Amino acid sequence: QVQLVESGGGLVQPGGSLRLSCTVSGSIFSIIVMDWYRQAPGKQRELVAAITNDGGTGYEDSVKGRFTISRDDAKNTLYLEMNSLKAEDTAVYYCHAVARLTQRGTRIAYWGQGTQVTVSS
Repeated sequence: QVQLVESGGGLVQPGGSLRLSCTVSGSIFSIIVMDWYRQAPGKQRELVAAITNDGGTGYEDSVKGRFTISRDDAKNTLYLEMNSLKAEDTAVYYCHAVARLTQRGTRIAYWGQGTQVTVSS
């Protein structure tokens, strides 16, 4: 069974930094893309940052220059380095991965349980 487990959330003051991690466990042939979503109270879940298996990255406009997504394929771990945090970054952050369980298998999407990030003084 494939599981995504996030860690690293918490309470931080405006201007501070946090690093989120997401470790993928289970039998997977390949991970195609991994990304971070977030959902603030009363708002829809939105894509924050994504990284492909060849290292290509993309960011939501409001986090460009502040957040950095990276992955360590040897550890099956995804990271999100968040700097210059603002109150509007407060949300539950979710790890998401699209993977194949076998070489010719279909793409399957997986979600983590979410980790709370609160930016407040």
